[in-house]
Amino acid sequence: MAENEFGVGMPIEMEDSVKTSEPPLSVGKVTLTEVTKTSASLSWEKPDYDGGSRIIGYYIEMQPQGSDEWVVAMTTKTCDGTVTGLSTGKEYLFRVSAFNEKGKSDPRALAAAVTAKDLTIQPSFRMAFNTFSVQTGEDLKIEIPVFGRPVPKVEWKKDGQAIKETTRLNVSSTASSTTMRIKDASKEDSGKYTLTATSGAGTATEEITVVILDKPGPPTGPLKIEEVSSNYVTLSWEPPQYTGGCQINNYIVEKRDTTTTAWQIVSATIARTTIKVSNLRTGTEYQFRVSAENRYGKSSSILSAAVVAQYPFSEPAAPGTPFISAATKDNMVVEWKPPSNNGGSPVLGYHLERKEKNSLLWTRLNKLLIPDARYKTTELEEGIEYEFKVYAENVAGLSPASKVSASTVARDRCDPPGPPEAIVIARNHVTLQWTKPQYDGGSPITGYIVERKKQPDPRWMKASFTNILETQFTYPNMTEDCVYEFRVIARNAASILSAPSQSTGEITAKDEIEAPNATMDPKFKDLTIVHAGETFVIDADYTGKPLPDIMWLKDGKEIDQMTPRMEVKSTLTRTVLTIKECIRVDGGHFVLKLSNVGGVKMIPVNVKVLDRPGPPDGPLEVKGVTAEKCYLHWSHPTHDGGASISHYIIEKRETSRLSWTMVEPKIQAVSYKITKLLPGNEYIFRVTAVNKFGVGEPLESDPVIARNPFTTPSAPSTPEVGAITKDSIVLTWERPEDNGGAEVDGYILEKRDKEGIRWTKCNKKRLNDIRFRCAGLNEGHCYEFRVSAENAAGVGKPSAPTDYIKACDATYPPGPPNNAKVTDHSSTTVSLSWSRPIYDGGAPIKGYVVEMKETADDEWTVCTPPTGVQATHYTVKRLKENAEYNFRVCALNIEGVGEHVDLPGSVVAAEKLEAPEIELDADLRKMVNVRASATLRLFVPIKGKPEPEVKWSKADGTLTERAQIEVTSSYTMLLIDNVDRFDTGKYVLTLGKPQWLQISLH
Repeated sequence: MAENEFGVGMPIEMEDSVKTSEPPLSVGKVTLTEVTKTSASLSWEKPDYDGGSRIIGYYIEMQPQGSDEWVVAMTTKTCDGTVTGLSTGKEYLFRVSAFNEKGKSDPRALAAAVTAKDLTIQPSFRMAFNTFSVQTGEDLKIEIPVFGRPVPKVEWKKDGQAIKETTRLNVSSTASSTTMRIKDASKEDSGKYTLTATSGAGTATEEITVVILDKPGPPTGPLKIEEVSSNYVTLSWEPPQYTGGCQINNYIVEKRDTTTTAWQIVSATIARTTIKVSNLRTGTEYQFRVSAENRYGKSSSILSAAVVAQYPFSEPAAPGTPFISAATKDNMVVEWKPPSNNGGSPVLGYHLERKEKNSLLWTRLNKLLIPDARYKTTELEEGIEYEFKVYAENVAGLSPASKVSASTVARDRCDPPGPPEAIVIARNHVTLQWTKPQYDGGSPITGYIVERKKQPDPRWMKASFTNILETQFTYPNMTEDCVYEFRVIARNAASILSAPSQSTGEITAKDEIEAPNATMDPKFKDLTIVHAGETFVIDADYTGKPLPDIMWLKDGKEIDQMTPRMEVKSTLTRTVLTIKECIRVDGGHFVLKLSNVGGVKMIPVNVKVLDRPGPPDGPLEVKGVTAEKCYLHWSHPTHDGGASISHYIIEKRETSRLSWTMVEPKIQAVSYKITKLLPGNEYIFRVTAVNKFGVGEPLESDPVIARNPFTTPSAPSTPEVGAITKDSIVLTWERPEDNGGAEVDGYILEKRDKEGIRWTKCNKKRLNDIRFRCAGLNEGHCYEFRVSAENAAGVGKPSAPTDYIKACDATYPPGPPNNAKVTDHSSTTVSLSWSRPIYDGGAPIKGYVVEMKETADDEWTVCTPPTGVQATHYTVKRLKENAEYNFRVCALNIEGVGEHVDLPGSVVAAEKLEAPEIELDADLRKMVNVRASATLRLFVPIKGKPEPEVKWSKADGTLTERAQIEVTSSYTMLLIDNVDRFDTGKYVLTLGKPQWLQISLH
């Protein structure tokens, strides 16, 4: 605008605006936020003044160590940036500049140089508090600062389990803090939380307790009833597991009568966990409940079981069943056992009631309580049976009645038995004997009770647990060398027990050894003869300590103690053998055998029963059966009935008839020839012995058919075809399975031409072999063959015929070689030999193949060339020393390899040792005379394995240089040409290793 003396004129505006600005001021403090081995992150504050123009961006420059040049590392529009591409371990300086459209500010450098390496800081939490509380229904936020490089991973857990985030609870984490937020907190959110920060630098853990302020949970049950009485009950409980996050102020205890539903407060201010509830009505049933209270409210309650206010004890149980320990005609002593349960209060005493057995009315016997479990009742009527029952009483009242006692008759006791006497004493048992009581108390004695006392125990104990009817008893359970006493108590029919008898005195449990002995009527020393049907008795009195074992023997075998006719009875001093209605088998040699540790006593008694004889000893043999005759053989009866056998009766019958026919009424021999049998009929024979007392029992034979003992043989097997030529066929077959009972004498071979219908014999003479070459066949014709066996009964059935066989020349592989054997062996060789096969397969034998294998191997190895060897012997070489081998040989013809033959057994490749041996000719055993200038030739066969060393020498000088010596495995020869007188003398042939043999030649 212009101005003059008249004032300011109209302004003029510029068409374009002009901004007045300058470069900004330097940025604020530069901070290194993170560094790695290849990067560095920086942050800074904006400049205080932007120079009047908007800041376009910031330059981050860096200067590597050792360089003076600053290089712009990056440009950024924010107040932070990360420089990358740093070299690991190298130091750098950094600075930051702001720039706007007017230019760049002054740079602000980082305070210190930065080394390019990974920065690691152990994870940690900065905890301001460890416990956080919030009232139920309100929100809770827990924020915890987190430190660490690299930035750690934070995990929240509650009670060891990872927190599950919901719409109400979530967890969030940043590089510097972690936060848990809970909306509408409830008591389920209370508890201990665990924070875990994890990175490559380590792990940090912290615990946080979250308390939700609320009313408490119910007290911990059960609500115990500690004590019950007639007017009070004592209760106890445990504090709540959840207190609501604050202290329990008090407990509220309530009660109610179970007949109503109304609850009454007993106490609302009790701080302890036990209370005595008093002022209860006796006999009333109550129920109680308890709840806890804090400043936030009252918990739910826990209930007790129903309980009756009464004494803590009850009436006692019933006493034991009463029993009569002593009785006379006018009084009894009744005893019983105290109750098994006194009801919780001591028994004050007992009440006893009595009645006659046939009465219904019970009468109480005591006016005052009976203090003991025993009472003597009087004023009884003799001969009357009485029963008793008893009650117990304590503070709570009377018990139920006991069971009614056994009825007891009011009678006097019987006298005690006589003192027992030990009649047998052993180390483990004793036998006692006593006399009956003189007075039985008016009733018969029905049994006895034996008691024993084992020192040093002073108590008498029962020795018998069953009623003893006799006046004798054996106690079996004694301990050797211990000292015992015994006494006896009698019982009569009125169940009255006597007083105990006098004691036996001390008895030591040990064996008293006395050899057994017996006495027998002198008549038993001679042969005792008894007639059949009579009863005879053998008795003997015996002694011995300890009591001997009794055994009756008959003919060396023990007699059964009890049979219908034979009986053995023994007491402590006597044994009796009784045989009723004796028969002949009851006779024999009887022996009474007595044995104990002192020895054995045997008394023989011979008894002969006169009776008819028994059956002859079998079996009744039928031999030499033919169509018309047979021979019977039997033995004399074992039991001859006490008399000699006078003769035998022989009878026969056909099995189709019931009647017996006499063959011979009187024969004294024990064999007989029966003739005139009908061929084909079946017979049974029997023989009966006879003595002077009559005819005995018969002995029968098995059924026998009168026929010759052999039949024609069964058919042989179907002939098998062997070698086939144009005019002959070789056939073989198996012998018949059944020869008909007679040896097969020969075979009949038959043939039938396919064009004919008749069978013709192939063999003119009897054929004994099971192999036959059928010759004289027509070339090109087909034949079938069958064979029959023949024995003494005739010619049997023919075999099944063969298939039709065409007579034509054919060649087959040869059969196995024969007579294969080992002829020699050494440590590395085995020599074999064999003979030609019987069957050459219709073609000449071209050679033989030898195979071997070690015994332990399964695979065979060919030893010979593939074409075989021509000779019938072969030496297998290059064997392992002392190895065990198997060999087999087979023949070759134009058809190929035939069946092999195995050499028997195995062969060990070891040297065959034979002592050296010289076989001198008879001429060499004399003086050998040779003319001068002639040739001296001494030929000597030798043997030995391994081959012996041969040495020729001259006994009276040195062997001439003209001497020539030849040595083989089987002979040696000394040769001297042009002999002269100097060659005269004694020549010595020596075979050495393994042993020496020397011979001199003159």
